[in-house]
Amino acid sequence: MTGCIAIALGDVTGVGPEVTLKALALETPADPFRYLLIGDEASTRRLNEKLGLNLPLERWGGAAAAGRIFLHDPLPEPLAGNLSPGSPDAARAALASLTDGAKRCLRHEMDALVTAPVSKESILRAGQPFIGQTEYLSQLAGAERTGMMLLGQDERGRWLRVVLATTHVPIKLLAGQLQAASVEKAIELAAGACRDLELPRRRIAVCGFNPHAGEGGKMGDEEITLIKPAVEAARQRGLDVIGPLSADTLFYYAYRGDYDVVVAMYHDQGLVPLKMVAFASGVNWTLGLPFIRTSPDHGTAYDIAGQGKADPSSMCAALRLARQLAAKEASKVAAPIHRGR
Repeated sequence: MTGCIAIALGDVTGVGPEVTLKALALETPADPFRYLLIGDEASTRRLNEKLGLNLPLERWGGAAAAGRIFLHDPLPEPLAGNLSPGSPDAARAALASLTDGAKRCLRHEMDALVTAPVSKESILRAGQPFIGQTEYLSQLAGAERTGMMLLGQDERGRWLRVVLATTHVPIKLLAGQLQAASVEKAIELAAGACRDLELPRRRIAVCGFNPHAGEGGKMGDEEITLIKPAVEAARQRGLDVIGPLSADTLFYYAYRGDYDVVVAMYHDQGLVPLKMVAFASGVNWTLGLPFIRTSPDHGTAYDIAGQGKADPSSMCAALRLARQLAAKEASKVAAPIHRGR
């Protein structure tokens, strides 16, 4: 049976539903996958008509249902049609959609989950504890060794791939939260991602934490006490990894192709260069979950929501990566077992 990918539509007062519908209009003619959109049904149908896309949106009736693109509303009542940007109702609905999609993947009903943007601030204001989608999904799945990879390519096909050793941590707390174990985990996840992407090599470079990678301990000692031991431990297990290297020059060498993945120590150290290279087409891929999860690498963009201006490029890239990984998993399951005679 053709694979099916769930898409949690995110905050309906943001651009998530718009970029999803636009991306599906661009992507579905050339791929065999089916899609289940999880979110407010009434607003999604109105938006489909407003954008003039006329996608054939069917109500979800189970895996045997006929159709390509389906809708499922996890809430018993539709949302109001005039919600203000970041409203509590929209935030709670976004979290319900995210939860529904993840649980379907955990039950193996879906082959992957693609998540449209949510607003952390809005979810917190609605009274829900929330750090980010990566952390939420990790907790829901009971997965302790997860991480964020951000990846994208420029208009000349040059890739940048970044794995974060820490995710959504305030800058003033970073030095206390960075650990050798988290760096080592990020290196391992990076190597596994290279394997899943079927890259011909798996060369990983690790950033320093301090300016100039600490200047031999004169500008901070995290490179000596945390990062270098993690790199050495990974090398002893046979991984092709180097570091710690000064981040201000490392990304130049990674961008020109010397390395396949960069392990960055914190959020902005890795995401600033990634977004310079692939602002419109970057993808967030959660590594270490028991299911495939990708998302566009942008936020809710409340300022342009509902105006038809949102660029679907990042959502297109997230869908393509989800399909690529799902097809690879399906091929492993379908591959015959060869036994010697």
